[in-house]
Amino acid sequence: MIRLIAAIDSRRGLATDTGIPWHLSGDVAYFRRCTEGGVLLMGRATYDEFAAPLEGRTSFVLTRDPASVGRGFVPVTDLAGFLDAHRREDLWVIGGAMLYGLTINRGEALLLTQVGGDFGCTKFFPPYEESFRLDHHSEDHEEGGVTYRFETWLPPRRPGP
Repeated sequence: MIRLIAAIDSRRGLATDTGIPWHLSGDVAYFRRCTEGGVLLMGRATYDEFAAPLEGRTSFVLTRDPASVGRGFVPVTDLAGFLDAHRREDLWVIGGAMLYGLTINRGEALLLTQVGGDFGCTKFFPPYEESFRLDHHSEDHEEGGVTYRFETWLPPRRPGP
């Protein structure tokens, strides 16, 4: 199953040019809990934010330069082939904006942390509201003056036979 997981602000913002503009320990714990034991796929900019692969996960990096990917990460140069080969696994697309745009049409679920407010982001999650339906969401959480909630979006239900 291909899932996209992201935290976005009220304008679908993911990050600024200097990184994610919020730090929510509850969201970090949620991300770790959801992706534990899964396969992670990230783009180059997201990879650059990691000092080491996350424990208990296999970490793949979409890149044009496989030799530049560090130990513990696995380079991917053919996105379509990779997605086809891993479609039956617990695959998590974890960013960034370009990779979300390339994979959202293959996503079987979106796990979004909706962060209240506009954080002046320059990188954005692709539009999704017309291609997915909100399945459920958590109660609101508050941390450091920032309100957020966890949402799960699924493809629209198809009419039965």
